[in-house]
Amino acid sequence: MIPVTSFAGKTVAVFGLGGSGLASCHALKAGGAEVIAGDDSADNVAKAAQAGFITADLRTISWANFSALILTPGAPLTHPAPHWSVLMARQAGCEVIGDIELFCRERRRHAPEAPFVAITGTNGKSTTTALIAHLMQVAGYDTQMGGNIGTAILSLQPPRMGRVHVVEMSSYQIDLAPSLDPSVGILLNVSEDHIDRHGTLENYAAVKARLVAGVQPKGTSIVGVDDGWCRNIADRLDRAGKHVVRISVKNPLPDGIYVEREVIVQASGGARREIAKLGGIGSLRGLHNAQNAACAAACALAIGIGTETLQSGLRSFPGLAHRMEQVGRRGNVLFVNDSKGTNADAAAHALSSFADIFWIAGGKPKLGGITSLTEYFPRIRKAYLIGEAAPEFAGTLGEKVSHEISQTLDVAVANAARDAEASGLADPVVLLSPACASFDQYRNFEIRGTKFRDLVTAMPGVKPVV
Repeated sequence: MIPVTSFAGKTVAVFGLGGSGLASCHALKAGGAEVIAGDDSADNVAKAAQAGFITADLRTISWANFSALILTPGAPLTHPAPHWSVLMARQAGCEVIGDIELFCRERRRHAPEAPFVAITGTNGKSTTTALIAHLMQVAGYDTQMGGNIGTAILSLQPPRMGRVHVVEMSSYQIDLAPSLDPSVGILLNVSEDHIDRHGTLENYAAVKARLVAGVQPKGTSIVGVDDGWCRNIADRLDRAGKHVVRISVKNPLPDGIYVEREVIVQASGGARREIAKLGGIGSLRGLHNAQNAACAAACALAIGIGTETLQSGLRSFPGLAHRMEQVGRRGNVLFVNDSKGTNADAAAHALSSFADIFWIAGGKPKLGGITSLTEYFPRIRKAYLIGEAAPEFAGTLGEKVSHEISQTLDVAVANAARDAEASGLADPVVLLSPACASFDQYRNFEIRGTKFRDLVTAMPGVKPVV
């Protein structure tokens, strides 16, 4: 835990008592603050009370003594309207911040030079965060990984030299961290997302840009420049005097890092050098993962990791559970768990990464279905459709793709494995990338992915992927 000493002797309101909110309560109390905790969920309030915190309905008490409101990222700060707690805090003259901001203040107080890597982007945040943390561990760093990827940032160990914090951040978290100042900031990409919470795409991009704009004076801003929003952000950072490393997986760059024929290349002043190879690394297959790897490589170089260690770390990266996870092989059939592919855009990354696919798809359908995936249909040898979306998906596939309605995952896995083995193809892939939410049959995508993994590994002859 990281004790938050910046509010010692003061009273702080905390709204939102999920994982990060409760962690904030513990960290503030450990640092000497008095915490008054509230939530719209009675269960969460009860858990905070059981943990020994003062709880209250923050709508009915005086805010006169509060120094700040620590707000959960799940509550709107601006759009579609500020949360009622935000309005009350502003009326009382209290600042409204989140747990990321508390971390930044503690780091500046106690270890301002300790390495702190912050990662954001519309897509690829989690994989890039996990990959960077893996590279840091391979290089011998005491590595603390958290934020949006899972562990609340204040539940990590405190910043100090020799210890690196690798933190994934959503736009909601950045919005609540006005003094965010990583030593390395990474912006992967910007595309339309979360407009309901930011009002416009311009506002959303501006929030994302703050992560790389706030990098410390001697730090590094790493920006993927394969979309127009990020190209403009990189140009603005350049004009502001920041040290910017541009990343591309679509075009060579005169200065920056790019990927060409599965090789990560560093260019500077017209000179180029190959710094790592991606060929044959199953956990980093696909163009989207090439961008993740290139950004992670730029981060490793910025921190001072050598190319040999970088290559070793890339090759040993196991990937994220449920995200293009190579579960096993039986004969020449590869089984891939992409249960986190819960919409068509996410499934497109997986479908684009293989040539001969026996595709398991379906679940609780989302708007638009799989109509956007038609360009990948020639890669699909057969589809096995499950859950509520099965009839709709069957209609979209029509006569273009051979398919069956399997209804359940266990039937789909068994039939896909049988057909893949009988296909005679050199590298058939049984791919779970549902393009759907899990909620019709499973409580979340993790449970669905674990079920797939269990079904595959229970098959005779399945071996782990090395």
